[in-house]
Amino acid sequence: MKVLLTGGSGNLGHALVPKLLDKGDTPIILDIRAPLHLQKGAVFIEGSILDRPKLTEIFRGCDCTVHIAAWHGIHEDRGEKNPHDFFDLNVRGTFEVFEGAASAGIDKIIFISTTSVYRPDTRYGSSKILAELIAEDYRKHRHMNAITLRPRGFIPYWDHDVYAKYSDWARWFWKGAVHIDDVAAALILSLDLVSQRQIGQRLVLTLDSAYEYTDADFDHWDAEGPGSTFRKYYSEYHDLALSYGLDPAVKPTKLDISETVRWLGYKPSYSLANLLSELAVYGDSGPPQLVEA
Repeated sequence: MKVLLTGGSGNLGHALVPKLLDKGDTPIILDIRAPLHLQKGAVFIEGSILDRPKLTEIFRGCDCTVHIAAWHGIHEDRGEKNPHDFFDLNVRGTFEVFEGAASAGIDKIIFISTTSVYRPDTRYGSSKILAELIAEDYRKHRHMNAITLRPRGFIPYWDHDVYAKYSDWARWFWKGAVHIDDVAAALILSLDLVSQRQIGQRLVLTLDSAYEYTDADFDHWDAEGPGSTFRKYYSEYHDLALSYGLDPAVKPTKLDISETVRWLGYKPSYSLANLLSELAVYGDSGPPQLVEA
């Protein structure tokens, strides 16, 4: 199966391509820049989703699409992109992708949205709200077999343009995030689902990480004093956490992924336990990032 990845040279594409290759699929990476490492079996096409004639040509011969390309919240936080940029890529770009796919007879598409849709006061959040409306319009009226995934933040620790040190990434993840490998795993499950059956309804699925903490833990957080819930599960890492400026008393937010589990069988694997064990072994350098041939 040929899978077109818009914005596939970015972090998520980097995590997803090996999984597609392992399945025997052919990832077609469409991006304005080449991936740092183009793995054997993957195909790179330089181009933009805003280039309508080229997009129409690229879609021919593909079996399904994963629409990743977007400006993200960090581009807004840093003031790198203005409202026009967000509209052009995130909104118009989503239209171009769905229309290009529909025109080419491709009816299987996974759209990467975000939990930032609950922040309509941000340019990023509002642009994704509009993009989701486009995705739903094509699902409903053009009979696209589509799934919208709403991951929370999934910037990887190895993106040193954002996080210089592993502990910087850990402080961000500490409050609640999802590991990029779990997002990639959810994408594979989504592709399997749309390939096997017609969805027939709007499907918007939230992605979160794994938790050792139970619902009762969240309901009675630190009932025995600051940091007591953390010590219940990670007492061996208490001093380590403090040494890296990680606050054991911070209560992470946990999102409801029950529908994602029901539809996809999604089982996130990365939790705070993984983060702490990696920090203990590798310190601020973080785990080594393997580069596939």
